[in-house]
Amino acid sequence: MFTWIKRMAFFLLTNFLIILMIGIIMRVTGLDLYLAEHGGSYGGLMVFCFLFGMIGSFISLAISKWSAKRAYNVQILDPNDPEWGAFVNRVHNLAKGAGLSKMPEVGVYQSPELNAFATGPSKNNSLVAVSTGLLQRMNDNEVEGVLAHEVAHIANGDMVTMTLIQGVVNAFVMFLANIITNIISQALRGDRNDSRGGGFMANYFIYMLVQSVLGFFGMMVVATFSRWREFRADKGGARLAGSGSMIAALEALQRNIGIQDPIPDRGRSLNSLKISTHGGIMSFLSTHPPLEARIRALQLGA
Repeated sequence: MFTWIKRMAFFLLTNFLIILMIGIIMRVTGLDLYLAEHGGSYGGLMVFCFLFGMIGSFISLAISKWSAKRAYNVQILDPNDPEWGAFVNRVHNLAKGAGLSKMPEVGVYQSPELNAFATGPSKNNSLVAVSTGLLQRMNDNEVEGVLAHEVAHIANGDMVTMTLIQGVVNAFVMFLANIITNIISQALRGDRNDSRGGGFMANYFIYMLVQSVLGFFGMMVVATFSRWREFRADKGGARLAGSGSMIAALEALQRNIGIQDPIPDRGRSLNSLKISTHGGIMSFLSTHPPLEARIRALQLGA
């Protein structure tokens, strides 16, 4: 429960900072006056929100590989290294099988948690990283399934697709938040002639609250798509490494699900990079489906 409260507090703080940044930019550029004078121009407002929503998402995508390396302290492996060369070639062989024209970087990071992730701004600029815990607790067959799953994410273009989904959701959240805030502001103003119903700070507080509520539902949309892409990556991994290896990898995760990353903040902030996430009452916000459902889908050939 306390973890969920911390997550919501971080989410609200992030939204407040975003709103503050937008407010400063609008004031400096005069966009606030323009929108006040052209309040009925929903098309202009939608374009404005779309640009800000997409810009933020694509900045995150552009720095995704860099930020993941720093957050996890990933050691990039040399294909010619006597110790790690075979492992790198293993990933590259799967990448070639998936039709990738440029091989991903391959890395390893220290953590007892069984985890691996694929990230990067494009198919030609990607990274596959695995934890030491995964390599220590999984056999070759299981590791093959995990690597194939991550390569499938790259081949499917999931990083870019998730960015587009997040950008569109951000745009609609900002757009609807502006409209709802304007309606509330008009209601508070009543017959008065002042342009802002409750004053500058009151309007921003309303906007922050409305955007946070809408953002919560937006998170559900993004999480739903993320769960769907995990099923698709499982299917891709099964094609590359065989369904037996993919199922074995998921079953190994089930056996070791209690092992956690020793750096909890890192785990929460990059939860979308996990192989799997826990279920529970907030499972509709989970970026990954239950392992049981993923195994069942593979067994049924879905």
